[in-house]
Amino acid sequence: MKASARNQFVGTVTEVLIGAVNAEVHVGLKGGETIVASITKESVEKLAIKTGIEVIALVKAPQIIIVTDFGGYRLSARNQLQGTVTQVKPGAVNAEVDIELKGGEQVAATVTNDSVEALGLSKGKPTTAVFKAGAVILAVAG
Repeated sequence: MKASARNQFVGTVTEVLIGAVNAEVHVGLKGGETIVASITKESVEKLAIKTGIEVIALVKAPQIIIVTDFGGYRLSARNQLQGTVTQVKPGAVNAEVDIELKGGEQVAATVTNDSVEALGLSKGKPTTAVFKAGAVILAVAG
């Protein structure tokens, strides 16, 4: 699939929770991580999403928040994927930070150069890629 979203995670639907309007879809990745997507009930029906099918979870790089120290706080964002920085590509204002998860999947985040400096982001730094369930778009073969 060709898409502008740099983060494209192939996984298997492990759970679908249907609400009155929205549904919560859990996608298991090969490394054992789970991505949670919040999509409409209509989208679940239209895409025929059910447990056991393969999907692609898309997340745009600017939607990723990088956390290096939670400082005792907990976040409401459902998706918190731990990994290690593999590369920092600085630009004029923003930088792309690549993070490798334990299963080998890559997460690309776009953050300001100031954030790179403030968080001390460099190759080998343990970090967590955080994003809301509503930032996830699901795709199915079709």
